[in-house]
Amino acid sequence: MMLGVLLAVPLIGAVLLWRAVGRVATALHTLTAGLTLTAALAVSVRVNQGPPLVALDGFLRADALSGWMIALIGIVAALAASEAPRYLAQTTGGRFYPLFHLFVFTMLVAVSTDDVGLMWVAIEGTTLASVFLVNFERTRASLEASYKYLLLCSIGIAIAFLGTVLVYFAGIQQFGDEAHALRWTTLQRLAPGLAPRVMELAFVFLVVGYGTKAGLAPMHTWLPDAHSEAPAPVSALMSGVLLSVGVYAIVRFKPAVDVAAGPRFAQNILLALGLLSVAVAAAFLWISANYKRMLAYSSVEHIGLVCIGLGVGGVLGTAGALLHIANHALAKSIAFLVSGRIRAAYGSTEIAAVGGLMRGLPRSGALFLAAILALVGLPPFGLFVSEVMILAACFRQGFPLVASAALVLLVIAFAGLLRGGHAILYGTPPREPAMEAHGWRAALPGAVALLLLLVTGLAWPPGLGDALNRIVAIVVP
Repeated sequence: MMLGVLLAVPLIGAVLLWRAVGRVATALHTLTAGLTLTAALAVSVRVNQGPPLVALDGFLRADALSGWMIALIGIVAALAASEAPRYLAQTTGGRFYPLFHLFVFTMLVAVSTDDVGLMWVAIEGTTLASVFLVNFERTRASLEASYKYLLLCSIGIAIAFLGTVLVYFAGIQQFGDEAHALRWTTLQRLAPGLAPRVMELAFVFLVVGYGTKAGLAPMHTWLPDAHSEAPAPVSALMSGVLLSVGVYAIVRFKPAVDVAAGPRFAQNILLALGLLSVAVAAAFLWISANYKRMLAYSSVEHIGLVCIGLGVGGVLGTAGALLHIANHALAKSIAFLVSGRIRAAYGSTEIAAVGGLMRGLPRSGALFLAAILALVGLPPFGLFVSEVMILAACFRQGFPLVASAALVLLVIAFAGLLRGGHAILYGTPPREPAMEAHGWRAALPGAVALLLLLVTGLAWPPGLGDALNRIVAIVVP
């Protein structure tokens, strides 16, 4: 029942918003986002206090890992939804609201099903729902970005389909026509008997396919274009949780591959791609002239760090990676939402056209500064804690060279991000920005997200450790 409500709210909201206009559309949008957040938090709490939620004869299923992702999608969607009316006040309305909630719906389906095939369909659905949002402003640059996004992610999801077929082949080859052979619960049960070489080949296809959606290098090339051209609320959703949905798909397959083929195979792939992603991001963060592209490359860096944590594995590495997903979602959502206000005030997304943000737009500047400091991993924000957990896991699990290389690359990346942030916040403005007309209410959602980052950075709230332990028990065989 709870899973049905969770999925029904954004879907029904999208259908109703298709014809709604004006204040009715804004009110319905706000109500849909609020109800989605409430349902998401309710499901997350429920699965962390008892057994998994199951619906439709097991077709839908949410365990602790699903609950973690569902909560993040609900929170980031609410943050992005709070900024959407402000964005639409400066542009034409179009079909932004229904596509926004359809996008949220597809992400929720992807992380709340026990069926591998439905997850694959839902992740492809996220591309189809969001590609129109990337091209919402219908400029030449946004059209090019949306075409590149659609093409690369569709190729990626096709490659992931081949990996899924190979996993199914491994199952039927060993056990015949097993009932529900493409469900996570069945795969976990059959994993010890699956053919190791077939599972290794399948994991390569799966990592390349879903890694494209996650923005892992070298499959990341769509990401800077799409994130920089999409409206700010859409960029927040894409960077905050869409990339993590791609990581989620890899995480779901990893335990079965570890059991069937041994942990070293998946470990080596994830560590290599993680380090490569951080290295690519570190290089481009120094040369990005567009602040939305700069934030997009920061996402590549943090997703790479998550893969390093998952690759190292163990309790500490896995928990650090999962916590980092949540911390990054909050910090990057704030940064992208504020970037929309910067663009509205200065009329440009070029760093050279922006300066003196702390003086010209003090409230937005304060939020942007806090988000940048969080993204570079400074205490007391939660990203510092999750990064330390991942690096400590590298040393504990016997990967000191990986930790050392990651640390050097992170320093380079952080310096590049600080350089761009300093130019935006304290540089000399080429012109005075439009006055900041938004009161304290406009800053409230971002302030709440920052408070959550401080909570995870200073003192974990009750239940967070238990939730991470429940997820680790699912991910680590």
